[in-house]
Amino acid sequence: MLFWPKCTLPPRSTPANPLPFTRGGGPTLGGFERSTKTDKGSWAIELQGISIGGLDYGKKRTWNALRVALGGRAGLIVVPVWSWDTAPYASGKFERKILLPHDDGTSFDDGSLYEQGAIDVVMEETATISQNVVTLRRVKAADDLAGIRFSYQHALYETGPAIDIDGNLWTVPVFPSIRATIPAGAALECDEPTCLVHLAEDRGMDIAQGKRERQDVSVSFVEAADYWNDLAVA
Repeated sequence: MLFWPKCTLPPRSTPANPLPFTRGGGPTLGGFERSTKTDKGSWAIELQGISIGGLDYGKKRTWNALRVALGGRAGLIVVPVWSWDTAPYASGKFERKILLPHDDGTSFDDGSLYEQGAIDVVMEETATISQNVVTLRRVKAADDLAGIRFSYQHALYETGPAIDIDGNLWTVPVFPSIRATIPAGAALECDEPTCLVHLAEDRGMDIAQGKRERQDVSVSFVEAADYWNDLAVA
């Protein structure tokens, strides 16, 4: 998959908002339409405040290469959905990921270390496709798992208010419904969730070329719900 280069083109913010799918039930006797919630829905995500241009020509070349690779709305890319302000850090404040060596104390050949999340939340029971209520187990996290975001294999989810709490087990509704099976015991990405998306528009990565001045740009995406549907019916 293509991944957004978050180090080369870091956005200042990554607002991700749900696009619920409701169904109208027709007008009532009073003339009002009653809307019914469905288990469908998807994400609208924007990467805002990406600084490109100036004397850093490499950033603009990276931008150009990305839009060629995407080829408009048909392309797929994994984007970051930074949610540090709602992430369930055990300390109650932002924590960086932890760098660890191998069990024998050694590093990789290039001197780098393992990266381990500061948050540890796992799926307690297998979550199947289209399920919209799940049970999470809090291993290392804040006491409250309502209103948090996590991803699994680049499908993004947000939890609702707790339905049941039993010690470290939280049963919560999720938006959207489960895209692909999440097995029991699977580690969930709460530190830096991601989402698989399409460009919202074919020309969504248009920028001014031939300028020396730095420019801050934004790009809009929609969740690639079609990808998950195709995967489910394959």
